[in-house]
Amino acid sequence: MVVSVVSKVSKVLVGFPRGVGGGKLICMSQANTKLSRIFQQMADVLEVLGANRFKVIAFQKASRVLGELTEDVAGMDGKTLRAVDGIGKGMADRIEAFVKTGELTEAAELLAEVPSGVIDMLGVPGLGPKTVSLLWREAGLSDLDELTKALDTGELEVLPGFGKKKIENIRKNLAFAKEAGKRARIGKAMPLALWFIDQLKGLKQVKRIDFAGSLRRGKETIGDVDLLVEAKAEDAGAIMEAFVGLEPVADVIAQGKTKSSIRTGESPGTSGGGGIFGGGMQVDLRVVPAESYGAALMYFTGSKEHNVRLRERAILMGMKLNEWGLTKQNSDKVVAGESEEDVFKALGLAWVPPELREDRGEVALAEKDELPTLIELSDIRAELHTHTTASDGMWTIEQLATAAADRGFHTVAITDHSKGQVQANGLSDERLEKHIAAIRRVAEKLNGKIVVLAGSEVDILADGRLDYPDSLLKELDVVVASPHAALSQEPAKCTARFLKAMENPYVTIMGHPTGRLIRRREGLSPDMGALFKVAAERGIAMEINANHWRLDLRDTHARAAIAAGVKLAINTDAHGPADLGQLQYGVLTARRAGVTKNDAVNCMTKAALAKWLKSTRQ
Repeated sequence: MVVSVVSKVSKVLVGFPRGVGGGKLICMSQANTKLSRIFQQMADVLEVLGANRFKVIAFQKASRVLGELTEDVAGMDGKTLRAVDGIGKGMADRIEAFVKTGELTEAAELLAEVPSGVIDMLGVPGLGPKTVSLLWREAGLSDLDELTKALDTGELEVLPGFGKKKIENIRKNLAFAKEAGKRARIGKAMPLALWFIDQLKGLKQVKRIDFAGSLRRGKETIGDVDLLVEAKAEDAGAIMEAFVGLEPVADVIAQGKTKSSIRTGESPGTSGGGGIFGGGMQVDLRVVPAESYGAALMYFTGSKEHNVRLRERAILMGMKLNEWGLTKQNSDKVVAGESEEDVFKALGLAWVPPELREDRGEVALAEKDELPTLIELSDIRAELHTHTTASDGMWTIEQLATAAADRGFHTVAITDHSKGQVQANGLSDERLEKHIAAIRRVAEKLNGKIVVLAGSEVDILADGRLDYPDSLLKELDVVVASPHAALSQEPAKCTARFLKAMENPYVTIMGHPTGRLIRRREGLSPDMGALFKVAAERGIAMEINANHWRLDLRDTHARAAIAAGVKLAINTDAHGPADLGQLQYGVLTARRAGVTKNDAVNCMTKAALAKWLKSTRQ
């Protein structure tokens, strides 16, 4: 049994194919990402097996460190590895062995101790390692099918803690996981698309290349990646050959003259942001001529509803619109097609940004040339939600502040976790007081380079109280009040909980209000209208958490917030250097909501932001 699992795990988790043009076995940061996944899975399995808690924590910490580390461990020697905070001798030895052989036999042997279906159960929201261990060891369930059947027979009710409510929650979470599993998070799809574009754009036959579909519209989850290339018909074959021959292509679903589809495997590639993607996504590539490129880009960007609206408009104007262009109905004379701008103009419309193409009134606004000037990534000048090594972050106060300054920000708030977040090393009252003093020292040192604010991400407790007393909160410049526990409360109860928290005179920002994790946890469903009403009255901001696991507020909530006169704060919730790059996902979400730079506090000037921060304290 061990031999077969070792073989399987070597292929799925720890095998490294060669790069596109051959070369090194392990590319930059591949080892970091693969090992991060392996160590986290080992931690989960150890917890299922009831292993020593400190051993579990060691693997969890190593996973987090490697996931955030910007240096490539493949280029580090043992001494350098052991000097990395969170990587001890044992982990350093494992890393060195993996880099040398491309395998980690210990991981395969550990996974062999539990059925593969038990590991699948860990992917269901709400099923942590302890619960999965109970289902496996006490109920004898070894996969999701057995779990599904057991939910209906009533046999789980004999297990400790398995009341009817918990069983019903597991049933709902199973259904949620199956539905969510059909799509990928934007944080996985975007690096994948950019990597393919980077590989193909250098081909001499490629004149233009873009990604389209729901990814171009900035949706939080993506079904598959659509790529569009402009090229001559006689060059399409060479482009298709190059496309299907790229890593990480695992399967060629279809290969034609103008369209090909592939599915990625576990072979990772790098994006412009240094991100690493895993496998399992479908990528479609279409080649179109120059005269149709704009019309095709519009068509394959969608949405379906937006496209229908445009086609109806074209018909009313005596034309017809499809992926080949805008033509006269009777003569088939081409009116426009080479660029999107040409097509929109011929339809009597202003160009509509892709993020707004959801048939939510954007065509009517385009007709009157009243579309909002959407927020741009470059408009963000401040970061107001970050974490350091004081809690669960991977960088010091000064490292974080310097990185923010290097991005051109004029202000950064240090907001480490409050004491209720024990697993995140939340700060006690005494530690927070010392932390504030440390932040003030860094602020003084970096004075003139960037404004460094003392803050905290303070837990909203189940009853609506905040995790620190007002005597401490008043010492802070920024208070991000966020839910981290009791994330299955009924809507009425969580609404009352949040409204009570918002009464606190020191709250600056309501952080990731639903507490959801995309494709992992559904989160809370408070009465957003009620929250926005109070936020507008109090003058506090609602957060769009830019982390691609959260994107909370979601686009529809953000749209309602600005309609209610609420200011938004687009923050990365950064725990390490790589997280600052996730700001793009928060901005895309904001653009889908029609947000302008005037709607986001992060776009304010230094003076205006300081004035707003002061105004939130009552």
